[in-house]
Amino acid sequence: MRDLRRRYPLYVQLGLLLSLALAIAAFSVPLRFSEDIEVIRVPNEPILPTEIEITQHRPDPPPPRPPAPIEVETVVDEITVELPPLDPTTEAPLAIPPLPIPPDLVPEPEPAADVSEIFEVVEDPPVLLPDELEGLRQLQRRARYPELARRAGIEGTVLVQFVVDEQGNVVDPVCVRDPGGQTCEEAIRAVRDAEFKPGRQRGKPVKVRFRLPVRFRLR
Repeated sequence: MRDLRRRYPLYVQLGLLLSLALAIAAFSVPLRFSEDIEVIRVPNEPILPTEIEITQHRPDPPPPRPPAPIEVETVVDEITVELPPLDPTTEAPLAIPPLPIPPDLVPEPEPAADVSEIFEVVEDPPVLLPDELEGLRQLQRRARYPELARRAGIEGTVLVQFVVDEQGNVVDPVCVRDPGGQTCEEAIRAVRDAEFKPGRQRGKPVKVRFRLPVRFRLR
């Protein structure tokens, strides 16, 4: 190992000398070229100019014109007005009669209220006579407690529905709420004797559906 280290510089020098000798020998060898080489000349192809079309920007077409307005001819019917003969001896102003109203401008008459129709809501509802408070008190006094309901201990409120006609009379009373014990029959009997001021629609008396409560309480 020590001999290798000592001889290392010698080996390096020998390698360099060998490399130098090989390089000198390579450059000293004469180069021979073959005389059979044929050179072929290829004619150059002419470059023809190419015409390039120039792109032109065309402006957007104008928007279409709006349609011309349509002239509508309005035909007015001729109105003939008969004037009284002119009297040159009188100094009174000439009275010109009013022009007649065209048929298409005449207002349609309002339909009359159907007296046979039963209204749920009207402009002036029926009023219990002599007034609402006293009328309810009289109605309660007329209603007698049924003996069957008293024995069974039944109490409550009967809601009676009926129609007040054009004269203020009670028509077709029925019970829409009934606690039982013949309270419905007694409430209908008391309501039949009630008097009303009839309801009005557009100033005319009409039939109106109405409801009244009748209370039954044990004491």
